[in-house]
Amino acid sequence: MRIEMKRCVTAAVFILTGSMLFAGCGMLAEKHENIDQAMQSISQLAYENALTQLEAAEQAGENKELIYRGRGIANMGLADYGAAVECFETALSQSGGSVRDLEYDISYYLAMAEYKSGDIDGAIATYSAVIDMRPKESGAYLLRGTLRLEKGLYDDAVRDFNAAVDRDKENPDLYVKIYESMEKNGYQEEGHDYLDQAMALDSKITDFQKGKLYYCLGDYENARNSLEKARGANEEGVVLYLGRTYEALGDMNYASSLYKSYLEKNPDDVGICNQLGLCQLENGDYEGALASFEKGLEVTESGMRQSLLYNQIVAYEYMADFQKAAVLMENYLNSYPDDDTARREYEFLKTR
Repeated sequence: MRIEMKRCVTAAVFILTGSMLFAGCGMLAEKHENIDQAMQSISQLAYENALTQLEAAEQAGENKELIYRGRGIANMGLADYGAAVECFETALSQSGGSVRDLEYDISYYLAMAEYKSGDIDGAIATYSAVIDMRPKESGAYLLRGTLRLEKGLYDDAVRDFNAAVDRDKENPDLYVKIYESMEKNGYQEEGHDYLDQAMALDSKITDFQKGKLYYCLGDYENARNSLEKARGANEEGVVLYLGRTYEALGDMNYASSLYKSYLEKNPDDVGICNQLGLCQLENGDYEGALASFEKGLEVTESGMRQSLLYNQIVAYEYMADFQKAAVLMENYLNSYPDDDTARREYEFLKTR
């Protein structure tokens, strides 16, 4: 059974702005109280409530482009990607021909919804449209390259990755994202070239960035040294990578102690809750892992809820409580029906 968020490769390639982008869009003077409430509901994963609030927004005559944008995001949360695509397309049709930051934001969401609905070609076309209008948009090249690589279009993908680098040469995190995409699709060695390019930036990269690069290169000793320096500077996210590095070095107990110490001061960091749970699973502390996943689930606003719910089920399965795992898996699939791996696991659990 798979467990989530174990390696350097993540599902966070498609990171969207999530902001309402009112500033500079001529919308500051408009009233959008119901839309604001809907977006708050979305941030709390209350997607049905959000759709009801967006209906009220439409009746109140609030901005239609923002209403349909919100509906698209809510439908994505409900895993109704076809409906999400229609909403985002409708939102763009309400722009009146203007192309502002808001329209680019919606376009990125549209591409995500197209991809999730299985229309990878449509998503590539959407990113291409963004690139046509904003040829300096490195993120669009990165995302289009990622999809092209998934389709097996290696040469096209590399051209996109190189174009992204040309537009943002001094961004070490960009090189890491390219590596993650290549590693995920079976091109780990080729991906190392991008990590080496990032390393060549030398004085322009922070200790934290250098530590991440070493981690992805598998040089865990140097990763530890760089990340320990970054830890002193309190850089955001350093504990996660430092803990993973100690895990890779085989020091699971110290990794766990790092996570626990951090959580004493930052109890709402769900990423660390999740990683601590994974570390405890690896160490055979299944009850401790379950407690860590459940602690993360107590945080209302979390983009990691799906991973935490799945890993909670994993913990119950390791504890041989297959009945509880099956019940939780049924609930999980009601919320995330497109997870084929989970569906296959559910069929197995029903036989236990």
